Amino acid sequence: MVVVQVNVVGSGRNAERNAGLSVLTNPNDAAIEALRSAVNVAPENQALVQQLIKLLIELLKYEEAEHIARTALQHHPGSVVLQLCLADVYFRQGKDSHALAIVETLALGKDADPRAMVMHARLLQRTGDLRGAVATYKEAVDRDDEVADSDLESLLGIADLGTQDSELESDFDEPVPEFADHMAEETEDELSLLSERPEENFESVGGMQNVKDEIRVKIIYPLQHADMYAAYGKKVGGGILLYGPPGCGKTHLARATAGEVNSAFLSVGISDVLSMWLGSSEKNLNAVFQQARESRPCVLFFDEVDALGASRADMKRTAGRHLINQFLSELDGVEADNEGVLCLAATNTPWHLDTAFRRPGRFDRVIFVPPPDESARQEILKLQLQGKPTDSVDVRKLAAKTADYSGADLKAVVDCAVEAKLHEAVKLGIPKPINTKDLLKAAKQVRPTTREWFSAARNHALYANEGGIYDDILDYLKIKR
Repeated sequence: MVVVQVNVVGSGRNAERNAGLSVLTNPNDAAIEALRSAVNVAPENQALVQQLIKLLIELLKYEEAEHIARTALQHHPGSVVLQLCLADVYFRQGKDSHALAIVETLALGKDADPRAMVMHARLLQRTGDLRGAVATYKEAVDRDDEVADSDLESLLGIADLGTQDSELESDFDEPVPEFADHMAEETEDELSLLSERPEENFESVGGMQNVKDEIRVKIIYPLQHADMYAAYGKKVGGGILLYGPPGCGKTHLARATAGEVNSAFLSVGISDVLSMWLGSSEKNLNAVFQQARESRPCVLFFDEVDALGASRADMKRTAGRHLINQFLSELDGVEADNEGVLCLAATNTPWHLDTAFRRPGRFDRVIFVPPPDESARQEILKLQLQGKPTDSVDVRKLAAKTADYSGADLKAVVDCAVEAKLHEAVKLGIPKPINTKDLLKAAKQVRPTTREWFSAARNHALYANEGGIYDDILDYLKIKR
């Protein structure tokens, strides 16, 4: 164990000399330098690291505190204390999404850490979710009263937890009384989604060759070689979960999958399933699967699936848990055969999805859909420029200037260039084709939207990556594991 002792100001005959030294040397700088040296000598000593981070935070040196915490976590990747230190630094910098990415993994479930729960409550309070913040804070104090925070209680308006208004603990499992009579009279039409057969196929999807190959193995080949799969006792069906930054083509890829096998395509959104009436959401979900079974072969696509299958550990309401149980039952084909029903789902936040969805037979193949690489960006730009008046556009040059741009971002670049050209044509009265210069100028006006997503995803990949499910994110960011 390394012991650090920093004597800043002495006494007796050396007092005068030390007093003169204190004018030239900031005592805090001397203490920080001593701690830095000690941490360099013994980077495995968590107590020293925590002390250094604490001192840096007190002196508002947040960037250095963040660097020290991240470096320390490379030596102690499972340290809850260091993760909370890093989350605290993020919180103080206003990087709430970064802090939340760390805290959520520690503050949920039966083994939740009360200290993390308090931090979670702070984050909820800052985002305006006062009810959630109060409930989370109360549960944290119930688990360990030593984490009580009077400052946070003041922000939450909690004078005494023992006399807290029971209204904050109300459960919404049952419908509110004024709706009860109407529920008996309510006769809802059976849910029916629009079934279609998309014309687009994988040729309309720029790049993403690895993702296409995964889908071929899991979904397309079993349909095209059904007899061979049957000989091995392998059913045609199953599920794939697509995740990644928004705007990178997950929905388009699902439609193209249906077009590739010439099957029916059913797209399911949150509003198609969720209902205010107790039990209706489960009925709607059953109707969706039943319609898919009657249309097989059918690609059943759930967009923003985390909204329907959020982690049950996060939920306070049993109605939400019932819906997830129904979803899992439908995927398993407990009461009906799912042969020929191909389930695809997309999410931007896979860490919010209940882990039960990733078990075999459900969404057991999890595929990362990254932003398009340079060659893929060229293909996407060509597709976006089809049918538009152009003049020798150098898509290679444009693709090289648009790193980290999603497919949606590239579409925005083309749209921006078109709008500028239309504005010019209206003024001159003569339409002119789009050129490379126009597109490069438009690209400077459109910022890539994927970077914010990777900032949050990076923390999950580093600190909540059980089973290596998010290794693809680390590989994409070129972070060593």
